[in-house]
Amino acid sequence: MRYPRARRAGLLYLGGLALLVIGAFPLFWMLSTSLKPSAEIFATPPRLVPTHPTLENFGRLFGDTSFLTFFRNSALVSLATVALTLGVSAPGAYGLTRFSFAGREKVAGLILTTYMFAPVMIIIPFYILVKELGIVNTRLALVLSYTTFCLPFCLWLLRAFFESIPLELEEAALVDGAGRGRAVWHVVLPLALPGLIAAAIFTFILAYNDFLFALVLITSEELKTLPVGVNDLFNATIVDWGMIMAAGVMITVPAVLFFAAVQRYLVQGWGAGGVKG
Repeated sequence: MRYPRARRAGLLYLGGLALLVIGAFPLFWMLSTSLKPSAEIFATPPRLVPTHPTLENFGRLFGDTSFLTFFRNSALVSLATVALTLGVSAPGAYGLTRFSFAGREKVAGLILTTYMFAPVMIIIPFYILVKELGIVNTRLALVLSYTTFCLPFCLWLLRAFFESIPLELEEAALVDGAGRGRAVWHVVLPLALPGLIAAAIFTFILAYNDFLFALVLITSEELKTLPVGVNDLFNATIVDWGMIMAAGVMITVPAVLFFAAVQRYLVQGWGAGGVKG
């Protein structure tokens, strides 16, 4: 019995290792190319590891382009979108699970239905709307556009988390003298923390990687985000692959660091609310 189990476990680990290699190799190649001098990038046969690693590509990226400006814009827009989306979706999801009103389930279903529409379907109406509001070519226009698409999914996701939280815990806090706001803060939100973190990650990645709305709504060079700014590198007369790979590394690192900073709360949040309540 032990031998088949060990064999099965070995096959599972081998399959997991294969998937890891397949998923991580493009990132490794991107990092390796970003550290190669120009002569090594086009060497035949290609080398997995640079023979003479250099930071020249990163130096040109920061010195010859507006990468830092693009990065600042992407970070500001993404974080603002996360704050606005969670600030609206959390109270909305709580209201859908804790208050009874006519058509509550239909409202919840309608919210999810709006997520079915592709962004390209509403880009022109949205552009006309923001133009009428006078906020074209502003970060606010990007934040509102990203929130439009993140909000339905986050509402539905958080609704499921709030529904899984026993109502008795909140009622016990109310009986002990806590107001509804305090009960929500100390009991409900800690238990819903994994859902909040998942919604934040989803929103951040969508806003951070968006290209379509940033391309249409932003025209000023100083307001461009990373996807649009890096895309301009491909339109140059000579495509500098080393610098493009360096840009790819610098784009990927913040997203990885953001996830690494918040992923531990996914585990800690499962039981925190019950203890604090």
